[in-house]
Amino acid sequence: MLFPALQHLTVTLKSPEQNSRTVAFGLRDISTDGTQFTINGRRTFFRGTLECCVFPNTGHPPTDLKDWEKLICVAKSYGLNLIRFHSYCPPEAAFEAGDELGMYFQIETCWANQSTTIGDGKLVDSWVYRETDRILKTYGNHPCFVLMPYGNEPGSGRGKNQSALDDYFTNYVTHYKALDSRRLWTSASGWPQLPANQFDITPDPRIQAWGAGLKSRINAKPPETTTDYRSYIQKRDVPIVSHEIGQWCVYPDFNEIPEYTGYLKPKNFEIFRDQLDANGMGDLAHQFLLASGKLQALCYKEDIESALRTPGMGGFELLGLNDFPGQGTALIGVLNPFWEDKGYVTAKQFSRFCNSTVPLARLEKRVFTTNEKLEANLEVANFGPEPLQNILTTWKLVDSNGKIFAQGQLPPQNVLVDNGIGLGHISIDLKNAVAPQKYKLVVGLDGTKFENDWDVWIYPSELSDKTNDVFVTSTFDEKAQDYLSSGGNVLLTIPGKEVCNYDKEPVKLGFSSIFWNTAWTGRQAPTTLGILCDPRNPALSDFPTDFYSNWQWWYLIHRAGALRLDLLPKGLDPIVRVIDDWVTAYPLGLIVEGKMGSGKIIICGFDLIDNADDPVSHQMRASLLNYMNSEKFAPQTELTADEIVSLISSKSKP
Repeated sequence: MLFPALQHLTVTLKSPEQNSRTVAFGLRDISTDGTQFTINGRRTFFRGTLECCVFPNTGHPPTDLKDWEKLICVAKSYGLNLIRFHSYCPPEAAFEAGDELGMYFQIETCWANQSTTIGDGKLVDSWVYRETDRILKTYGNHPCFVLMPYGNEPGSGRGKNQSALDDYFTNYVTHYKALDSRRLWTSASGWPQLPANQFDITPDPRIQAWGAGLKSRINAKPPETTTDYRSYIQKRDVPIVSHEIGQWCVYPDFNEIPEYTGYLKPKNFEIFRDQLDANGMGDLAHQFLLASGKLQALCYKEDIESALRTPGMGGFELLGLNDFPGQGTALIGVLNPFWEDKGYVTAKQFSRFCNSTVPLARLEKRVFTTNEKLEANLEVANFGPEPLQNILTTWKLVDSNGKIFAQGQLPPQNVLVDNGIGLGHISIDLKNAVAPQKYKLVVGLDGTKFENDWDVWIYPSELSDKTNDVFVTSTFDEKAQDYLSSGGNVLLTIPGKEVCNYDKEPVKLGFSSIFWNTAWTGRQAPTTLGILCDPRNPALSDFPTDFYSNWQWWYLIHRAGALRLDLLPKGLDPIVRVIDDWVTAYPLGLIVEGKMGSGKIIICGFDLIDNADDPVSHQMRASLLNYMNSEKFAPQTELTADEIVSLISSKSKP
């Protein structure tokens, strides 16, 4: 990581006592070059996370140097180079650790929102100036301290008081730019963007906006790795830092409960655990954690890579690397509040896509058939200490067993310190690929530690779709019931909008994880945390899947509804389960099976007849039919016609 070396100055007072003092300082310059940051003249991309003063066992930030060194080392191991101290200033030990270990800091004063407003004459207006002065006097010489807004998301400037707010922050930024050129200044984290700002922190460039729900890119559009924010950046003339990207939730880890040995008690976790137990799923808690965690990690990967793909972008700030226990319980970290790994993504895995140098691949899609070619433009974001000389790019397409299907290398070239640097184009003919199967495109920079990868799926271009004696229908009408009564097999694929939902606190199924949490966002969609399944289940033997939601599931989930298992007999174990919000903890399924009389049935919460013209849906249908036509199809749970009908919305019943 690029960071200036520390210098030490010793001053000795010549007196009988020979008193002396040594202070550390750094010689560094932070500036801007168009829409990019520079440190000592070299372009820099900030990869940040928020530190929201989350220290459950003490209630205050540590004042010991070793504690901060540990925290910063963890952040660096995940590929980050900046910590944003959300609405507060940490103690001296944090600055000392930041200087020694090479971590950039963004310092703030407060969050004037809801409980108060700013820029309209209240006491906080003058207090912010006094607090900023104190921060600069006490910590201003620390080289790690590079960015400063007043604080977070000001509350009075989103309506009739916008002009007063803009004036207040214009004066604030102008005053401190003139007073202190050791760092860069902006109005606030979030908004407003003002001509006086030296950089802007804005929530505009990210894949899920507050309130976007199921209309966001990650939920509404098929998966790809091409989208970036260049059109947004090109309209700006100062660096843009993406504000609080991510906010992807994971299921509570109830094993954390004993770690709360101080002032804060995990009563919320105890409530969530008891709710899960009451709904008969307590034994699934750890599986829910791992499956939702894998989904969370892939959401963060696309969020971060979208920013890294954007030429001229200044950086991003995650919300966040570790959980935030407040505001309705925001379990948005790949680390828990104690900065510990939760067990589903390691620092080594995370830093493949979040690092000083990251290989990138632009794929128009992630799902292919054997009559297609996999086309990708490879590039790199390199913000390491120096350009890479004569670097060779290697790539390979590897199947799920680790066997290389195709591989190659691109001509060597020099890679400057910047992003959006093209490495070359690859084209892979898939006609001989074993399908269906998940593959992994792996791209590395030869002779370096930097490597990245992307999951893709290859399906047969022609698929045998023999129903044999299976009756496939999207309507559970008299014909379907008669077919079951006569000993036949029925595949019932209910269109997602026709699936029966809860009248109170309805389930809002989406591909992505929950954004921030449902309590604080008024149950913004989605209210689910992906799927959980056993890839070894014979019903899925011809449908390549992990035990969690991976990108191919988007094609099914984005038009699906969650089946209510509470309407079916207790003990029914679904083929595919939907993980509900920990607050409601509903028992939900996506695919279930049972027997009715002498007949047998599989029920899907998505249509496989009319709106299923994609390779993933074709493969799911084939896999289920192959299973239903085999001796392995032997469901044990007895269902009644009324129970099956109960899964269908009353508005959609025949």
